[in-house]
Amino acid sequence: MHKEGEIRVIALGLIRNGDKIFVSEGYDPVKQEKFYRAMGGGVDFGETSFEAVKREFQEEIQAELKNIRYIGCLENLFTFNGKPGHEIIQLYECDFVEPKYYQLERQEFTEGERKKIAVWVDINRCKSGELKLVPEQFLDYLS
Repeated sequence: MHKEGEIRVIALGLIRNGDKIFVSEGYDPVKQEKFYRAMGGGVDFGETSFEAVKREFQEEIQAELKNIRYIGCLENLFTFNGKPGHEIIQLYECDFVEPKYYQLERQEFTEGERKKIAVWVDINRCKSGELKLVPEQFLDYLS
């Protein structure tokens, strides 16, 4: 886990399948709201963000990525569970190597102690605000 008051550098992978994107589901107990965000995680010291996005998908859901293309950098200031957070996000567009990942309804995985779920969600439900996609600037990459 990162320390409070620290800026965290993370690498996220944007994976599309038609009008759906592959995201992990989160829940903020303080705001009592569900949210979705692209899969990925922290960049380790001495590792590039490109390497980090590949490693995170491998660790979390045992998936290999291909066609990994850098698409931009986002800065995200947010509050989660009542605490302020600050992230620099290196965003990559990518594809799964194995077709089976495109058939999944939901994929359970663990991140440290936490059980998490990854799902395909409809981009239009995110754009309409029905589903909360974080960070919101993410929607700019889904046009």
